[in-house]
Amino acid sequence: MNTEVSVVIGNGGMGRAIARRIGAGHRLLIADHRAEALEPVAEQMRDDGFEVTTRTVDVTSRASVGELARTADELGTVTRLVHTAGVSPAQGSVPAILAVDVLGPALVLDEFVTVIAPGGVGVVIASNAGHFYPGPLSPEDIHALCTLSPEDLAAHPLLSPERYADGSIAYQFAKHAAQLRVRAVAAGAWGDRGARLNSISPGVISTPMGRAELIGGDEALVRGLIEASAIKRPGAAEEIAAAAEFLLGRSAGFVTGTDLIVDGGAVATGRFQPAAF
Repeated sequence: MNTEVSVVIGNGGMGRAIARRIGAGHRLLIADHRAEALEPVAEQMRDDGFEVTTRTVDVTSRASVGELARTADELGTVTRLVHTAGVSPAQGSVPAILAVDVLGPALVLDEFVTVIAPGGVGVVIASNAGHFYPGPLSPEDIHALCTLSPEDLAAHPLLSPERYADGSIAYQFAKHAAQLRVRAVAAGAWGDRGARLNSISPGVISTPMGRAELIGGDEALVRGLIEASAIKRPGAAEEIAAAAEFLLGRSAGFVTGTDLIVDGGAVATGRFQPAAF
């Protein structure tokens, strides 16, 4: 009997909600950099009937991500990958944001293209913050973000921490870079593999990360983003999980290389001013 494997990288609020949403009937491989947080979640899921394997991973290390990809391949046929790992301004420094949120997705997509099954699907969690990035980015900059190897990208001036005035600007840039990378890889290596790939850009979501932003140094900014939205509330992790389930499913079989904004209309209204960042 062929075992289908779903991989969820990042054990935060969205990662846990997505794992539960998509995990029934699949072997789940859940990975995070915090070993102490993995097993309690996995044990609860096993009690609830899920088949779960856990691994630690450093998404800024090709060796670590490559080992995770090999583990996934050994478990069965890898048909779904969801990358949720990220660092927000309230959680880390500018260098950490650039490393985890730019290089992390690039490395994951590089390593998993070799194990994702033809017909498989990937989803990368970005952020609506990427749609507010003021730039500018030259055509050469965009080409670099889309095509350079993660190692070359790490040495590129675009990833110099001194380029960014604060964590909020770095975060906007990083999420915009992730959106660009997904689009390019979907049309390139993943498409050549016969696999689909998309990103989701959430707005403010009521997860530990989202709540940290609501009480951190960017509290006024984040509350302003909620107020400027059409729905005027934070989202729930389960709403992002529902969007991921759609993109990973057969109903989205003609959808690849796109970014799905799930933010209560914050980007659509145009009321939130990027200058506030």
